Amino acid sequence: MNLSAGFASAGGMDSPLPILSLSTAAVAGAAAVFPKLQARLALSRAKHRSLTGHSKMSRMVARLIPFYEFGIGDFFAADGAPAAISTQRQDAFFRLARLYEERFAKGRRMTAEAAERISDLHFTETYRVPFQFSRLVREHLGTSTFVESSAGVTVTDLDGNVSYDLTGSYGVNIFGNDFYKECIAQAETRARPLGPVLGPYHPVIMDNVRRLCEISGLDEVSFHMSGTEAVMQAVRLARYHTRRSHLVRFAGAYHGWWGDVQPGIGNPVSPHETYTLADMSERTLHVLRTRKDIACVLVNPLQALHPNANAPGDSALVDSSRIGKFDRAAYTDWLKQLRAVCTERGIVLIFDEVFVGFRLAARGAQEYFGVRADMVTYGKSLAGGLPVGVVCGRKDLMRRFRDDHPADICFARGTFNSHPMS
Repeated sequence: MNLSAGFASAGGMDSPLPILSLSTAAVAGAAAVFPKLQARLALSRAKHRSLTGHSKMSRMVARLIPFYEFGIGDFFAADGAPAAISTQRQDAFFRLARLYEERFAKGRRMTAEAAERISDLHFTETYRVPFQFSRLVREHLGTSTFVESSAGVTVTDLDGNVSYDLTGSYGVNIFGNDFYKECIAQAETRARPLGPVLGPYHPVIMDNVRRLCEISGLDEVSFHMSGTEAVMQAVRLARYHTRRSHLVRFAGAYHGWWGDVQPGIGNPVSPHETYTLADMSERTLHVLRTRKDIACVLVNPLQALHPNANAPGDSALVDSSRIGKFDRAAYTDWLKQLRAVCTERGIVLIFDEVFVGFRLAARGAQEYFGVRADMVTYGKSLAGGLPVGVVCGRKDLMRRFRDDHPADICFARGTFNSHPMS
């Protein structure tokens, strides 16, 4: 009886054993969860403390900002200018508007008609200046989106106005329009016997491949139709070979418009396999050292000019202030630390040189900063003004299949890849 009572007591509600069991389970659960909490905290700390570094938050804030615009009364006094200054600005604005109406008559009419049917143009015209000022500027200071000819570093519009080509065709034009006209004319002459026959290669591709391998210092080349597609393929190959899911991009950097590299405003879907971290940050290096899911790191060398900030766009340039913080030595040191961590952790380091091309040095950012990348992407000026994208990479990273598992492939294709004219 005593023995039975003893067992009953041990299994009863008053026994400390269930509490001990629960405590042990709680400790075990906490031990399992704690490393995940630590990793999550480290990831949060590695983000830049701005909306640029917090893509989800930036999209949420963008949704909360209501539309408003300035009428005539507030338009010229938005900065709190005195009434006399506001009147002076208004008079100057409408004098300029009359001049624009005379100077761009044909181009303005065609631009207004085109904007009703070309969605790209409607967007760019609307956001050419901050939205609060947009309507009045579009109505009164519209110019011509259409140009008829170019010569040297100038373009001529429908009304015969000659302007300097400051944009350089989004980074395509390095040497002036006439140089590229000549390049395209020679390409047309050389490719004419073959024409737009796609699939087989034109023999000229061998010269291009040799040059690209020499410039990049890498083993193999893959051709694509745009810089965006080149970056997509580089990331896909990195994921394929590392068997990891996530990419790291830095706050403010641009790598094309596809979803995984544009996680903030402009992308209606929030990517789940992208980490946007702070540039030039020891906390970022800690995340790279400790996480096991990072396949690659994307670096846009243009960020050296403005770490963790977006490149200035048309609307940003309305502000006359200029901020330049370029420190070549500091950014070189950062890239070398980044290279060391990526090597240590088996992370693919990708230099996205689609925009800067070969402006920094003959062999690009790798030569300029003295840091070797695992893969490099090019585009824009590479094809002399025609559409192109290129991935250069190490032989082991460029391979799209596995010898031991022939059905396990990394697919990439494009109808106009390696187009004879490009």
